Order: sequence, then structure tokens, then C-alpha cells
Amino acid sequence: MHALNVVHRDLKPENLLLDANNNIKIVDFGLSNTFKKGQLLKTACGSPCYAAPEMIAGLKYSGDLVDIWSCGIILYALLCGFLPFEDPDTGRLYEKILSGKFAKPPFLQPDSIDLIQSILTNDPNVRYRIKQIKQHRWFRMHEPVCESKGIFIGYQKIPVDSQLLNVLQALAETDKRDEKLRI
Repeated sequence: MHALNVVHRDLKPENLLLDANNNIKIVDFGLSNTFKKGQLLKTACGSPCYAAPEMIAGLKYSGDLVDIWSCGIILYALLCGFLPFEDPDTGRLYEKILSGKFAKPPFLQPDSIDLIQSILTNDPNVRYRIKQIKQHRWFRMHEPVCESKGIFIGYQKIPVDSQLLNVLQALAETDKRDEKLRI
């Protein structure tokens, strides 16, 4: 996504789907935006519990780094079963996020805590980038066997199954004949 200069800005578990091969598919690009390399964005959006501190503070932000923050929140939730920053009062929630302090349950492996802390750092200048995340010891221990890049419409040709198209065309023609017979 980021390689195509697209930022999602609302990454959360509800916007991640699994296909038949357990590949993650990102959905709901309603708050997404395009950006130019080095361009800062300013619109605060997304789900509060997953929002990066710079966005909450009303600062201009790097789109890819707010998406990385959200991925850190998702990773924490997957490993812990709860969010690092929660509060029914939005103002208090924002204070917690801006403080950058979150629980580090004892059941977490030290390497996973290190990775999460490197992602959920309030300073976007030192927050891990994708390359650093992929090189981290914990990530490499749990690295996916196969990485699906998906299909990017307008950039890649969509594979066509001509046999399936022939079956669909035959069914459509049968439907047309059946419709004419009913009239």
C-alpha cells in the first residue's frame, strides 16, 4: 500500500480479512489518502484506540507512520487479548495514548515487548519502519512462509480463468433462453 503512496489511516482488526489461504486482505479504504514521498498529512481520522499520538495531538503526520502505529496496536491486541490504550472517556483515552505508557504483561516474550515498544513510540522519528520491523528478531522468528502481494488494479493484469468465463457465459445464455420461454 505504502509503496503505491496510499495510506489507510483506519487500520484495525475489523478492517483485516483473511482469504481462503489465510492471507490478510485490507478493506475499508474510506479514510485512505494518497501521498507524495515526504509529504505530511493533517486530517485527524480513524478509530481513536488505534490513532497515533501525532494525529491525536493535531500535528502534521507521515501517513505510513500512523499506519505502522496502528499495526503496533493490532499486534499488541493479538498477543494480549486487549488494547494497550483504552478508556470509555475519549479525553482520558487520548491522554493515555499521548503518555505512551502501556502495560507489558508478564506472559509476553521480551522480544515481542521490544518490537511493540519500537512501534508504539510516541516519537515518529524513531518509530520503527517496515524494514526495521521485518528485520527484528521476534518478527523473523514468526515470519510468514509466503507473502502475498495481492493484485493492484491499474498496476497489474488481473488473471483470467477462461474456462470459468466460458461456464459463466453458458449459464448467462441459458438464463436468457429460459427468460424468453417464460414470456
